[in-house]
Amino acid sequence: MAEVTRTNSGLYYQKLEEGTGAKVESGDDVEVHYTGTLLDGTKFDSSVDRNKTFVVEPVGAGRVIPGWDEGLKLMKVGERARLYIPSHLGYGRYGSQGAIPPNAVLIFDIEVISIQ
Repeated sequence: MAEVTRTNSGLYYQKLEEGTGAKVESGDDVEVHYTGTLLDGTKFDSSVDRNKTFVVEPVGAGRVIPGWDEGLKLMKVGERARLYIPSHLGYGRYGSQGAIPPNAVLIFDIEVISIQ
């Protein structure tokens, strides 16, 4: 099993497949595929299931949850990683849209497709 690294913020990062492209940086528009699950395995969202990539425009601007902004900057193009996102870096005490309960830890499998 791949090593899991904890960042200072409490994000856990596990590289599943090495990337060979450029490293993602703040300000980059990044195209990804992802699947999000809760700790109990309940899937709440997946670009893979929709067969449509998602573009973060731009990384670091706060347009996605903080755990994504931080985690993407640890990745390279072509890399697949699993992010374990504590609630304070996710949707916090309110949750989201009924699919994500309050204070939920989120697990995202993310593949960086390209930097646009």
